[in-house]
Amino acid sequence: MELRIIPMLPDYWASVRAIYAEGIATGIATFETDLPDWTKWDSTHLKHCRLVAVRADGTGVQSMAGPSILGWAALSPVSIRQVYRGVAEVSVYVAANARGRGVGKALLEKLVAESGANEIWTLQAGIFPENTVSIALHKSCGFREVGIRRRIGRLRGVWRDVLLLERRSPTVGA
Repeated sequence: MELRIIPMLPDYWASVRAIYAEGIATGIATFETDLPDWTKWDSTHLKHCRLVAVRADGTGVQSMAGPSILGWAALSPVSIRQVYRGVAEVSVYVAANARGRGVGKALLEKLVAESGANEIWTLQAGIFPENTVSIALHKSCGFREVGIRRRIGRLRGVWRDVLLLERRSPTVGA
């Protein structure tokens, strides 16, 4: 599949949100159960390193204001403390009808490159152990397992573990 990875614009929010809803529905992608509005989502993610995957033939989740979107990736700061300004948490979501076609890999590879260009030295991902596809994706892009955070949070009343992965930039902060 021929993909282009382009910056996420606010106009794409309806499509990005729809893909996020599909991820939430799986029960293995996030602790979130409610979809945020644009203002809330925008305030909790870095202004740079916001990407969407699009395909030239128009298949994907269609935005009224833009291209068909197959997936998205973005970074959230892990802390407001200055010492952690170069550490960010990864989010990658792929539309249900585009999974298994390299969309997540293309997004994550571009996100890694963009993060380095924006002085991010460590990327981290918290993934449910059951989400083996996401774990394999992150490992294929240079992430390593750091450990398991046991019973770190509850999802729908059930305590869940999270596997912590990280990727250290070989150039930024070396």
